[in-house]
Amino acid sequence: MNHDATLENNRRIYDRMAESGDRLCQPATENELARPLSVVDQAGWLGGSIAGKRVLCLAAGGGRQSSLYAAAGADVTVVDLSGSMLELDRRVAAERGYSMRLLQTTMEDLSGLGDAEFDIVVHPVSTCYVPSVAPVFAEVARVTRPGGLYISQHKQPTSLQAGHQRSSQGYPICHAYYRDTPVPAPTSTSSSVRRLRESGAIEFLHRWEDLVGVMCRSGFVIEDLIEPLHAKPDAAVNSFADRATFIPPYVRIKARRTGSEQPLVKRLIL
Repeated sequence: MNHDATLENNRRIYDRMAESGDRLCQPATENELARPLSVVDQAGWLGGSIAGKRVLCLAAGGGRQSSLYAAAGADVTVVDLSGSMLELDRRVAAERGYSMRLLQTTMEDLSGLGDAEFDIVVHPVSTCYVPSVAPVFAEVARVTRPGGLYISQHKQPTSLQAGHQRSSQGYPICHAYYRDTPVPAPTSTSSSVRRLRESGAIEFLHRWEDLVGVMCRSGFVIEDLIEPLHAKPDAAVNSFADRATFIPPYVRIKARRTGSEQPLVKRLIL
């Protein structure tokens, strides 16, 4: 399947999820909107306030992320491949009176956005849907101002390699780490699998040298890295929480755009 066909397949998957009310497409609650920073910034990476900051919610349609950042006082732009996901953002904005810009495009092509336009780029799990992170990180670097933050979350490579049925020795590695083809679709349709792998989506494994090395080479410095905790030692065997005790499903990275924070001055050389 070529790149355009992969994008179209994944767009249809997320359109379907948005239209069916999938768990990833649920709006923020009143309680969450009353304390938005404590919901989106549990690690404290954003500081005490983002009021007035220009925030790009990248591949983050669905009405949740945008509303939380808007409730925190940010100037929000949302980019998503799925028109149906963006429609949820549009509805929430209208209902809440939030002003936000919505752009339907792939995360690899942000040509509709300006250079150094954003103070913060927030990027939930989605790099798994493109074959290479290099064009994504290059575009994020272009639209992030020097000194700005890029906060992204990704599927752990090992999580995409591993099976979903626990043996006496844990969860087996089933797929190659070095690969340039999509990760095979899971054979199980259990609730745990559905939480880890979006049904019907085409997904790619990105190695650590891609997630960290390519990000640094694109113009970012890694300031922090955490593995969100989903493990529960007493969880039922083969459940999402049980698997997470062996294999953390996600990694979240805090990176800062390199370069001077001072305005660039063009000089005329005669």
